[in-house]
Amino acid sequence: AVLNAVGIGTLDRISLPKSEEIDMKKENLYLSTIAPDAVYMAKEYGIHLEIAEYCTAWNMDEKFENVDQVVRKKLDGISQSVLHAPFNELFPCAIDKKARELAADRYRQAIELAKRYGSTKVIIHGGYNPWIYYPVWYVEQSILFWKEFLKEDPGVEIVLENVLETEPQWLLDIVKGVDDPRLKLCLDIGHVNAYSKISVMDWLESWAPYLSHFHVHNNDGTRDQHNALNDGNIPMKEFLIRAEELCPNATFTFELMKDEPSMKWLAENG
Repeated sequence: AVLNAVGIGTLDRISLPKSEEIDMKKENLYLSTIAPDAVYMAKEYGIHLEIAEYCTAWNMDEKFENVDQVVRKKLDGISQSVLHAPFNELFPCAIDKKARELAADRYRQAIELAKRYGSTKVIIHGGYNPWIYYPVWYVEQSILFWKEFLKEDPGVEIVLENVLETEPQWLLDIVKGVDDPRLKLCLDIGHVNAYSKISVMDWLESWAPYLSHFHVHNNDGTRDQHNALNDGNIPMKEFLIRAEELCPNATFTFELMKDEPSMKWLAENG
């Protein structure tokens, strides 16, 4: 199980396209460790990892010793990484002051771990919940939260990711309102396709000046499925080409349940 968790084992018998066939800038490409073959694929193609083990906060607490060992094994031989912060019950715009304090504490923990692992970016969910918050509250209170949080230099770049947001303007207004180069945006196109009626291409065009990171996966528009890049109704090749044109310095994490089919698709499609 440990061998499978770090992405080695029977996978070394798979025949793969050569890494040099991919035209996208390899230094900007990452695989999320949610996929059991992420480590193997990252090493095969000479790309990087997004650490997903700390999406659940208890892995930073009572389970930390074991999780830390697993993460370090995964990062062995990987030259760059980014880290996904925890998100369960964490809302920067929370009405309860103590809930905001919890969010800030968890984000600080994640940032310290990112620096320990040498990660350059920390991905944090925006925290919008349509059953709790009005959009105007979400935007105004998130701006206050992040301005206060960034009074202390985090030492890494923070990128805010969309999840249940149905409009691109809300997170855009948050980042513009905070107006700090250490806070940028992460566009998760699978979430857009599942939860917004506005197309991923329109989100991309409106967010481009503030985009630093992408989460890339596909679905059929009914729910968040984290399918292979060619398994869904997002026009993936068109999107990736346009994203590179608009955001040449942005990084991309392929956030998939299995990486091998999508890496082959990328190689075959240039």
